[in-house]
Amino acid sequence: MTILPPTSRSRSRTEPAGTNGPAHHAVLIAGGGPTGLMLAAELALADIDVAIVERRATQELVGTRAGGLHARTIEILDQRGVASHFLAEGQITQLAGFAWTRLDISDLPTRHAYGLALRQSHIERILAGWVSELAVPIYREREVTGFTQDESGVDVTLSDGRSLRANYLVGCDGGRSLVRKAAGIDFVGTDPTLSNLMAEVELREEPAWGLRHDALGFHGLSKSESGHVLVVVTEETLERTGEPGLRDLSEALIAIYGTDFGLHSPAWISRFTDAARQAASYRKGRVLLAGDAAHIHHSVGGQGLNTGVQDAVNLGWKLAQVVKGISPESLLDTYHAERHPVAARVLRNTMAQIALLRRADNGLIAAREVMSELLGMDEPRRRVGAMMSGLDIHYDLGEGHTLLGRRMPDLDLVAHGRPQRLFTLLHRARPVLIDFGEARSIDIAPWADRVDIIDASYDGAWQLPAIGQVAAPQAVLVRPDGHVAWVGDASRHGLAEALTAWFGPAGAVAEQRRRRRRNK
Repeated sequence: MTILPPTSRSRSRTEPAGTNGPAHHAVLIAGGGPTGLMLAAELALADIDVAIVERRATQELVGTRAGGLHARTIEILDQRGVASHFLAEGQITQLAGFAWTRLDISDLPTRHAYGLALRQSHIERILAGWVSELAVPIYREREVTGFTQDESGVDVTLSDGRSLRANYLVGCDGGRSLVRKAAGIDFVGTDPTLSNLMAEVELREEPAWGLRHDALGFHGLSKSESGHVLVVVTEETLERTGEPGLRDLSEALIAIYGTDFGLHSPAWISRFTDAARQAASYRKGRVLLAGDAAHIHHSVGGQGLNTGVQDAVNLGWKLAQVVKGISPESLLDTYHAERHPVAARVLRNTMAQIALLRRADNGLIAAREVMSELLGMDEPRRRVGAMMSGLDIHYDLGEGHTLLGRRMPDLDLVAHGRPQRLFTLLHRARPVLIDFGEARSIDIAPWADRVDIIDASYDGAWQLPAIGQVAAPQAVLVRPDGHVAWVGDASRHGLAEALTAWFGPAGAVAEQRRRRRRNK
């Protein structure tokens, strides 16, 4: 698989050179799932020396896990020029939903007004191929077992006894994150109130296909893409924990259906709950958290993988600038400030959905019916659909134009005299200042080494999901993650301050080069 264009493709390597001796990396990522892989790609695009520590020998994944990508995640992949590889393997569908109510988002203003049904195993394989082309080394069949940090970096111990040194360590190692625990970061939230089993199995008898809801909870039997039967059931008790077995699944099916349908030959069985927890802080010194290491919740709504990938894209460019010495470490504080509220809202909407789905008593049945009726109306459907698909995410960057802090729409521009999609300007993961004015008078020479400037025109209406039409600005500063950092008019008021705040002071890159020459 080739993702990168030939001119930008780097030498691929899956194992760091010199694995018997000490090694140093600018950034070390614990965990090679979707979040860790996306973060590695973002850092590699910024020419950062990044490596991944992954316990699996290969990227092969046992089990179904996440089942798709939401619209905003597809947009992010499109911003990097790799969305087509995912779209080629998945099934475009209206994936967004709230509880059991499907939400058609096809009329929302985005080029990707849909979801993509694609199993996590395929998502990881495609991401891993991209990361390989970017020459990111991976320490496989190893785990981070401990670390210590000082003012200049982090010393990391691996499960094979080897030690690594990194400027920064990012825990993308899941809900039971060792990195989070070792860093002493609290994981605040609620204990589980229900337990679900999910499995792919073979059955000797014809099952009761479809979804079922009863006093115990929600259940379902369907065909999986592998040809097995995909089983999802709610267990009678929370007392059983740990790795589930065939007996656990059989007893759960009998309790619900009166039979286990001749259950046999499980491909895999997993247990998950509705525990909802979030890291009190996404950063402690030179240690950061992303994905499930920073937040866990029930899988209803399919938001976990998507939120983690979006964490990675928010963090990647900021961490790269700090590593390069362009921006101060305080830029990393904006990662927590922006992403913590996003995950908090995901936890809230997941808990609300579970509350509606949990029991079949008359009150909750009535509440589900009222909610379904409400979401059948256009305005509530669009607003909740934008929330569930990630299209309405808004970072609080202060008062100003409605665009400020929101995702930049993928406009069909005319730039350099030819048609060009806005998202193509973000393929290199660099910030871009787009001047729509006639004077073409914006001067950002002190930042030209790290910010691209484009003179462009656009004649259509500016539309935002859940917001509608907004006033067309004369200029916008778009961050590498696709969110708007500054909106300007003819006065250019606040532009220098925004450039400094997000992309470092004027002359920072030149100063770093001078320092490197002096240190040689």
